[in-house]
Amino acid sequence: MVDEVRIQGLGVIDEAVLDLSPGFNVVTGETGAGKTMVVTSLGLLFGGRADPQRVRPGADRATVEGRIVVDPGGRVVERVEEAGGDLDDGALIITRSVSAEGRSRAFLGGRSVPVSLLINLADDLVAVHGQSDQQRLLQSARQRGALDRYAGGALTKPMRAYTKAYQRHRQVSALLDELTTRARERAQEAEVLRFGLREIEKADPKDGEDVALAAEEERLGHADALHGAADTAHEALLGDATAAFEAANVVSLLGTARNALEVVREHDPELAALADRLAEAGYLVSDVATDLASYAESVDADPARLAAAQERRAELTSLTRKYGGAEGTVTEVLEWSRRSAARLAELEGDDDRIDELWSEHAELTERLAAEAAELTAVRSRAAERFSGAVTGELTALAMPHARVEVTVSPTGDYGPHGIDEVEVRLAPHPGSQPLPLHKGASGGELSRVMLAIEVVFAGADPVPTFVFDEVDAGVGGKAAVEIGRRLARLARNAQVIVVTHLPQVAAFADQHLMVEKSDDGTVTRSGVTALDREGRVRELSRMLAGLEDSELGRAHAEELLAMAAEEG
Repeated sequence: MVDEVRIQGLGVIDEAVLDLSPGFNVVTGETGAGKTMVVTSLGLLFGGRADPQRVRPGADRATVEGRIVVDPGGRVVERVEEAGGDLDDGALIITRSVSAEGRSRAFLGGRSVPVSLLINLADDLVAVHGQSDQQRLLQSARQRGALDRYAGGALTKPMRAYTKAYQRHRQVSALLDELTTRARERAQEAEVLRFGLREIEKADPKDGEDVALAAEEERLGHADALHGAADTAHEALLGDATAAFEAANVVSLLGTARNALEVVREHDPELAALADRLAEAGYLVSDVATDLASYAESVDADPARLAAAQERRAELTSLTRKYGGAEGTVTEVLEWSRRSAARLAELEGDDDRIDELWSEHAELTERLAAEAAELTAVRSRAAERFSGAVTGELTALAMPHARVEVTVSPTGDYGPHGIDEVEVRLAPHPGSQPLPLHKGASGGELSRVMLAIEVVFAGADPVPTFVFDEVDAGVGGKAAVEIGRRLARLARNAQVIVVTHLPQVAAFADQHLMVEKSDDGTVTRSGVTALDREGRVRELSRMLAGLEDSELGRAHAEELLAMAAEEG
């Protein structure tokens, strides 16, 4: 329950504190005093829209702080702890601020949190109903939601099954639509892939072939130069065996140097080591010379082979330009071929896939119809109970001859919540035909229907706190007394906070808060005062007669309080 609310800079309220009781709380005050700001403050605490126009003129920001007593073992505490917040002596502190520029901040248990978390927590803490809720109740979707909320656990399993079938049905329908409407595009894509794969298959490139061909073309294109260089190097190392006289060459010079050292090597080990190194050098140069001779013999100018290599490279280059990536290699062409073959298989299998999807679609349609029918059955049973319960409440709200009927009409159009259109209808008098609420209910009757629905909800899906903003609008006389009585009964099981202009309702309250305003000539300020017995008499007298000290008004106020006390 809401234990205390502190308001600063909100609308006409400069600063106010609301000390609330666990039972029935009413908020009254003159027109323009800021009663609605009390409901607005509670809405902000539980994630309501932050409107910068609600910030008091001249203030930097509006701030609302609420102290909420929560169940220490409940789900709310778990979510607060998950967010990193703490309880304060068993109570949860929620703070919400709105700057004049429109920036909003929220704090939960001392920890900054997103406003969405407050919205999620609100479902377990409070049900706020303002005058606009009566208009929303006229909407078919809102009425279906109300019935589903009343049905409760009986609807949970069939709704879960329907939702699963509905989502899969939508997925399959979307896939079928895509596959059938894009048949031409898919055929064109498949033909392009086939052409490319045929071209690559005909060329039959090998991984790394382009690199090897480039090296071969380079060698064949410079065969004469390579052969001449190898011969020259061979002669320099080993000499020309066909020459008339032996010219100096590296091998013979190394031999001369080595022989010179061999004669004296026994006289100095260091010199002997150098002689050995010259021997090794001679062997190495001889090997290189032999390899040069073999290389020179292998390098032959082959114009036919050069032309073939160039032609093959041109063929591969054409492939890499079409199907290669950034580097333009045969490896990339082969990778494109692999991916394209897989995609082509996928496209060619679409016909089979379409047949499978149509079969699944038919099965899902039957399943969806069955699940929707189950939803309709559950809703119809709940509608009958709901109609009786609300009609019974209306009898207690001075509408003894009124009858509420909730109709559940399958439309055949599958939606996320089934195929049912739900409509709450009211027959205010015996013999009258039940009509939709916007046609069959006056403003006062609509207020009482709204209250009756909430009272029924309180038994089916209770929340700790109910907030009503002038839900008794358009009601007076005996009906107002009955509304006060029903609100008092609702407060036996939950905290009730009501903003009202009716003294008949206010008389039943356990805690009476009055929003009063003062005017210093420039700015109007409002505060909230908890009234004692005498204060309640004066306020009820003002509400009844427009005069706080009217003897007749005071007498009537005393009578109302006495009646309410007897009811309690």
